[in-house]
Amino acid sequence: MQKVINLFDFRVKINYKNEILAGLTVAMTMIPESLSFAILAGLSPLTGLYAAFLMGLVTAILGGRPGMVSGGAGATVVVLIALASSYGVEYLFAAVVLAGILQFLVGIFKFGKFIRLIPQPVMYGFLNGLAVIIFLAQIAQFKVKESGVEVWMQGPALYLMIGLTLLTIAIVFFMPKITKAIPSSLVAIMVVFGIVYFFDLDTKKVINIASVSGSFPSFHIPQVPFTLETLKIVFPYAMVMAGVGLIESLLTLNMVDEITNTKGQSNREAAAQGIANITNGFFGGMGGCAMVAQTLVNIGAGARARLSAIIGALTILLIILVGGPVIEQIPMAALVGVMMMVAIGTFEWASFRIVNKMPKHDVFVAFIVTVITILLHNLALAVLIGVVISALVFAWESAKRIRARKYVDENGVKHYEIYGPLFFGSTTAFMEKFDVSSDPSVVIIDFKESRVVDMSAIDALNKITEKYLKEGKKLQIVHLSPDCRELLKKAEEVIVVNIIEDPTYKVMPDS
Repeated sequence: MQKVINLFDFRVKINYKNEILAGLTVAMTMIPESLSFAILAGLSPLTGLYAAFLMGLVTAILGGRPGMVSGGAGATVVVLIALASSYGVEYLFAAVVLAGILQFLVGIFKFGKFIRLIPQPVMYGFLNGLAVIIFLAQIAQFKVKESGVEVWMQGPALYLMIGLTLLTIAIVFFMPKITKAIPSSLVAIMVVFGIVYFFDLDTKKVINIASVSGSFPSFHIPQVPFTLETLKIVFPYAMVMAGVGLIESLLTLNMVDEITNTKGQSNREAAAQGIANITNGFFGGMGGCAMVAQTLVNIGAGARARLSAIIGALTILLIILVGGPVIEQIPMAALVGVMMMVAIGTFEWASFRIVNKMPKHDVFVAFIVTVITILLHNLALAVLIGVVISALVFAWESAKRIRARKYVDENGVKHYEIYGPLFFGSTTAFMEKFDVSSDPSVVIIDFKESRVVDMSAIDALNKITEKYLKEGKKLQIVHLSPDCRELLKKAEEVIVVNIIEDPTYKVMPDS
């Protein structure tokens, strides 16, 4: 019971100054990103701020990784754009709730460990595709509505928007080289805001999209029909969002583990992400997951406890309640510039430098995942396809590694010493190792350096046994590990193999 109610470990010393300053810094960096992601999805900017507050607070308290920051992230919002545009924001809220339930179940049933199955090339493709989506989406902000129709900006308005965007990018890029005391994105927004305000420049602002002045999030059940048809519409989007959110969150958790040399709890984090998204759906937030950039800012500022993320979430709530009129005057060029730099920072530029050093199949996997992410905006599907391709490549490479050392002893018995796993991919090569017709009357297959893995391997053993039996020869198998013998025992009704028991010799146990 103590583990359930002990949300904070008071035995750990906390540097309150670092935690509070890190929380304030994180809040300032989350605001422009949350606003931009919400606008990108065609939602009210307020839904982005609500998500930043709700995700940040719930995961900070319940999550499995102190120091990690969650909010309204673009990775999850991108997959819901089509749903919101086709069916409306209420269906989006319903999808967020359902995605939260799925994530909570993943945490409860301890499936978070399967994040380890995602190879590095898949992550390169995932991040590169996401970066391209975010960057291209900013181009749409150079459009304005005229008579209800969106058209590209022209003339002075376009040049001013481009100039302010380039200024934002320059500040975000060069500011860290001068000082890192203040977040560069915050400085860029303040400078561009000041220029537009004091010189009374006529440019596109947040208020032109929607109002961000708001109150405390209120409970709201998504107004959708509770029918099977609604579930059919919402479930695919919810499943994709849940998958994308968990992938990004658990990968961010692993990243923080490496930086801080500590160990987070992946299943607890998955459950916390689910609770946070359920809360989002019922309180008007657009949902989200862990945010890599903000987490790095938080850790870089010295935060190691839950307090910084809590401070950041409460700061965002304060801005929602009293800072709306100021936020509404932020030029869109500033947000576009910040988001373009986020996209540039998200892109794995290292993938270009090591492309000649990576195996060709890894390059292919990264490329495929990137293309699918960009074309379909379906990050979970892209990752799934990447994992499947990587698994098939691994199976093929492992199948080629099976070897057989052959010799005849002084008693005239022929030995086949097998090296490499015997599974569905290697059974053909395994069968080709034997010369049944020319072998002597007694043959021994030695599995000291091998392992029987699956049903295909059992079937291969059955076939080779039948071949020797037809020739009137005796086949024996030695040095099977205990789990392999157990596998063959379970299949004894469909296989006839003469196994020489070797109970004291343990070969390649799972431990």
